[in-house]
Amino acid sequence: MEKMNIRFTKMHGCGNDYVYINGAEYKLDADKKPDIVRALSDRHFGIGGDGVIFINPSDVADFEMEMWNADGTRAEMCGNGIRCVAKYVFDHSLTDSKNISIVSAGMIKYLVLTTEKSDRTAHGEEVVKVRVNMGSPILVPAEIPVVAEGDTAINVPIEVQGNEYKMTCVSMGNPHAVIFMKDVAGLDIEKIGPDFENHKLFPKRTNTEFVEVIDRNNVNMRVWERGTGETLACGTGSCATAVACVLNGLTDDKVNVHLLGGTLEIEWDRKENLIYMTGPATTVFEGDVIV
Repeated sequence: MEKMNIRFTKMHGCGNDYVYINGAEYKLDADKKPDIVRALSDRHFGIGGDGVIFINPSDVADFEMEMWNADGTRAEMCGNGIRCVAKYVFDHSLTDSKNISIVSAGMIKYLVLTTEKSDRTAHGEEVVKVRVNMGSPILVPAEIPVVAEGDTAINVPIEVQGNEYKMTCVSMGNPHAVIFMKDVAGLDIEKIGPDFENHKLFPKRTNTEFVEVIDRNNVNMRVWERGTGETLACGTGSCATAVACVLNGLTDDKVNVHLLGGTLEIEWDRKENLIYMTGPATTVFEGDVIV
């Protein structure tokens, strides 16, 4: 494959940053993508990011989000990433609508865009915040997946590095293990995160959220993301955390999840069994790269 010059946009949601590429305009060989993703994600020799997201046409939704982790593996869903996709398609005039649908790994999400006046787009306005209907949480262990007995995995033990923790497992289209503890700020996440991610109880590895409850509506969270490591924020992880908090009786149905990169507002509509996530989407810079 010959080298190609590609226009990209670097974006982040609460510091969870990805390189965004218009997949309709730039068609890359599938077998080359893992190497390209690793190169672009490298923070020293590439653009730098938690991964790469291609924005593609779709037959089942307005757009498709094709998400890749920084290590060159595919991922199913990213809450912060999908908000940035919404900002990208609106700000780049790929849509005029403020109510759109985006599919990722077969899962369709519905998004409502909040805009402000701006002279940086053809619309004369740009997206600053996005509310996402993240769908229903998955609690059945085999569907998360996690090896656990019973119909759910709520407050169940897991042993890591000789210590026993209690985890609550949730899938928001990707697997999460939520661990409640005190002083998450002092956690040596680099030491313990990989052992959670690759634990034998998780057939497809897992994302791990370490959560400190502040009060009935606020929690602090740090996250170790599968295939990436610690990130400044995780949208699906924040959703899973809110669900785990409610299931364990620790918070109300509306939770502000405070992350290293900012705050996400999560609401679990128990009647409809739907999770709503609201948060910012920010463009950092645009440029060209040869791949």
